[in-house]
Amino acid sequence: MNKLKRILKSLGPGFITGASDDDPSGIATYSQTGAQFGYSQLWTPIFSYPFMTVVQEMCGRIGLVTGKGLAGVIRENYGRKVLYFAVSLLLIANVINIGANLGAMASSAQLIFGVPFFPLLLLFTLTVIFLEVFFKYKTYASILKILTFSLFAYIVAGFMIHQNWKDIFYFSFIPSVSFQKEYLLNIVAILGTTISPYLFFWQADEEVEEEKEKKKIRSPGKGIPLFTKIDIKDMRIDTTIGMFFSNLVMFFIIMTTASTLNKTGITNIQTATQAAEALRPIAGNFSFLLFALGIIGTGFLSVPILAGSASYAFSEAFGWKAGFSQKFKRAHGFYSVLVIAMLVGLLINFSPIEPFRMLYYTAVINGICAPFLLILIMLISNNHKIMGNYKNSIPVNIMGVIITVVMGGASIFLLLTII
Repeated sequence: MNKLKRILKSLGPGFITGASDDDPSGIATYSQTGAQFGYSQLWTPIFSYPFMTVVQEMCGRIGLVTGKGLAGVIRENYGRKVLYFAVSLLLIANVINIGANLGAMASSAQLIFGVPFFPLLLLFTLTVIFLEVFFKYKTYASILKILTFSLFAYIVAGFMIHQNWKDIFYFSFIPSVSFQKEYLLNIVAILGTTISPYLFFWQADEEVEEEKEKKKIRSPGKGIPLFTKIDIKDMRIDTTIGMFFSNLVMFFIIMTTASTLNKTGITNIQTATQAAEALRPIAGNFSFLLFALGIIGTGFLSVPILAGSASYAFSEAFGWKAGFSQKFKRAHGFYSVLVIAMLVGLLINFSPIEPFRMLYYTAVINGICAPFLLILIMLISNNHKIMGNYKNSIPVNIMGVIITVVMGGASIFLLLTII
């Protein structure tokens, strides 16, 4: 019992990061996967889990050891050109993701409550801004932890629907691989929305916030972090559980949409909300309601993290004070970037681009950009000057190289099929 309490207490940035990965963008991608390919890509969550865990552990360790976020470490050690390139990739993808996620939240609420779309869109945008700007970090982190439980909706929905468990078991452990453009596009999208750049920046920065909250560092980027081996161990437990939860939810979304939408000939999902609506006549009102409420809950979880990671990166790039533990008057640049990112994301919903296409291709863009950032993370986490005795182990390096090559190779194959 004491061990269980310790594990639950240790859940923090890693668990929140993992849960936020199943945002409306991810839900849309996983729903499209199940609808278009049935059970045949059920192997992807099992494949991505160990690699996602290793990557996020590296990011968390960098934050703990250096007392800085990724952008701060890159700025000090790899020059401004590399820094601006990395931050630019993050900002573009994040703002598009924010807009599409806000739109999915508003559409889901519209389905449930019958309220017009744009008032809901504005309400959700202002609510997230209010939470991020005016709540203390400890309270804010607690809210994010509570919101992670909305993801259980997808697991519950999976058990409420008749499943072909024999096929599920087969396709989970026997990969089905194709080099067709549509298949490769979806694999890159899945990898991009699971091993995603904004998660790299967010976890490193939140480990720093946790250190500051525990009085183990004066402020992000200043002073020597007073972490211990127990802190490293807790971070690893936190990250391992968070990434397992993320991939478990991903598995159930693919499974649920494969056994419902694909089986009934619905193979093209335009929005995450459409996936929820399509479940209503097939799986009943309760499954539909769980799915729709899950989109709203995951939106409230992920949108602040998308905006926050962009703001952290931008602020660190220019040497501004950054962090939710800072008051607005001391970190007005940090909060201004956050608010601007949210408002630009809101305006994206007025564009003629279909929200799902925006979400899906953002995931693809993330998948193409991630290998460049993974190379940087590998360089940082192997740099003795930066990490000291907490450099990567050989197994971690092997896993890091494999996922970088896989994501880079999938992106190259995809580009070759398009050309």
